[in-house]
Amino acid sequence: MASGWWSVLRTVPWSEVINAAPQVATGARRLWDTVARKSGGTPGMAPDPMMAEAEAHDDVFGTLVMRVEKNEATLADLRNQMLQASEIIANLADQNAQLIAKMEAARTRMLWLGVATGVSGVLALAALALVVART
Repeated sequence: MASGWWSVLRTVPWSEVINAAPQVATGARRLWDTVARKSGGTPGMAPDPMMAEAEAHDDVFGTLVMRVEKNEATLADLRNQMLQASEIIANLADQNAQLIAKMEAARTRMLWLGVATGVSGVLALAALALVVART
C-alpha cells in the first residue's frame, strides 16, 4: 500500500504546486475580502407554499410586506453562509500554502540526508577496503 502512495506522490509536479501555492492563497484571500466587503444579493427565489396560501387573503399589502421580510431574512441567511464558506476557503488556502512550504522544507532535508548517507556509505566502503588491504 505504501508503494502505491509513493508512486502517486512521485507523479505530483511538486515544483508547479509549490509555485502556485502563493497565488492560490492570494486568490482565496482576495475572494474573502471581496465577499466580506460586498453587501451581496441573490436573483429570484422559488415561491414558498406558505406565501401562496397567504396570497389567498384579501390583504395584499400585508402579504407583500410578509414576502419582503421573508426574502430579506433568507437573503441575510444566504449572505452569512457565503461569508462562512469564503472564510473557510481562505483558511484552507492559507493552510495549503503552509503545508506546501513544510513539504518543500522536508524534501530539501531528505535530499541533504540522502547526500550525507551516500557520502558516509562511500567513506565506509573506503575504510573497509583499507582494512581488507592491510590484512
